[in-house]
Order: sequence, then C-alpha cells, then structure tokens
Amino acid sequence: MRLLIIFLVLAAIVLAIFFVWGDSLMTTFSQEGTIGWLGQYGDWAWIAAIVLLMADLLLPLPATLVMSALGYIYGPVIGGLISAAGSLMAGSLGYWLCRSLGEKAAIRLLGAKDYSHGKNLSNDIGGWVVVLSRWLPVFPEVISCMAGLTRMRARYFHVALLCGSLPLGFTYAFVGSTGISHPAVAIGLSAGLPPLIWIMVRWYFRIKLKNQE
Repeated sequence: MRLLIIFLVLAAIVLAIFFVWGDSLMTTFSQEGTIGWLGQYGDWAWIAAIVLLMADLLLPLPATLVMSALGYIYGPVIGGLISAAGSLMAGSLGYWLCRSLGEKAAIRLLGAKDYSHGKNLSNDIGGWVVVLSRWLPVFPEVISCMAGLTRMRARYFHVALLCGSLPLGFTYAFVGSTGISHPAVAIGLSAGLPPLIWIMVRWYFRIKLKNQE
C-alpha cells in the first residue's frame, strides 16, 4: 500500500508543478521558443538542451519539443543522439538520486513488505514499465525514481531506459528536422518502437545467459 501511495505522491507533485508553471513553460519552450532559447548558446546549445532535458525530472518542461528543436538545429542524427542522451541522463539522474537514499531508508519509507514486493516487481516487469513510460508525460520521471527507490538492478534499468530513450530521441529529432506537422506519427513511433526493441534485447540476453550455463 505504501508503494502505491509514494507513487501517487510523486505523480501528484509533478502534476502540481505542471499546473503552477506549466503554461508559462510551455509558452517559453514551444518549438520556436526553444530554438530561439538554445540559439543564445551558440556552439554550446547541445549542452543547454541536455540540461533542459535533465531538468524535466523536476520541472514540467516539454521534452519532446526540446528534442524537435535539437533536430531542427543539428539534424536528425546528431539531434537524435543528443536527445536520446538527454533522456537517458534524466532517467539515470532520477534513478540514482532515489537509489542513493539507501536500502534502509527505502525500507523505512515503504515498509519491509512493500519494499520487498516493489523490488521483486521492479526486477520482474520493471523493465517493461520503464520502456513503455518514456513517451508519456509525468510517468517517466516518477517511474525512474521508483526504480531507484526499489533498487531495480542498475544494468536492467539502464538497458530498458536506453531502449525507450533512443526511439524517442531520434523520432522527435527527425520530426524537428523535417518539419512534420503530424505528431501522431511521432507518438506512434516513440510508443511502438521501444517495446519491439526491448523484446529483441531481452531475447539476446536470454540467449547469452543460456550459452554461459
């Protein structure tokens, strides 16, 4: 029960921040606004963009618009790499911040029963949750934090995070570089490709494990 309460509290905090500052941030960081904002940094625009994507952990920044702006500025390949790196670093930051609290603190916060249940759940289906959450608002940050709190295996988490971040970053960078005005295409690709990649990655690791036995 505590596990669910913590999840809901984290989601509520993110939503509250969105309701307070969401409109102003969405206005400032529209695609055109983001391109202009990043343009101020010249050759260092890519670093500013990564900082923005990492700040999405705490602030309701439109990460996909930042990625589209990166595609416009750097093209679909370089822009995609920067976007994926920013998404990966944002997820990793949330994971390690919460994991750094330590197991004892997590048990005190969640209770021994919920902590054990959450840890088992994280290492069982947590990869799927991480992969499927990257294209959604609010949930990526919350899920990364919960994965760290329940101490999901670091390698398992980061591989799943990579499977979700790469399609997301390259899809929206491509959209920004080509000026496609149909976000449904981007949403479909960023939502549909990660689970397919994750299936192949899981299959590869299972084959590798069998060969090592």
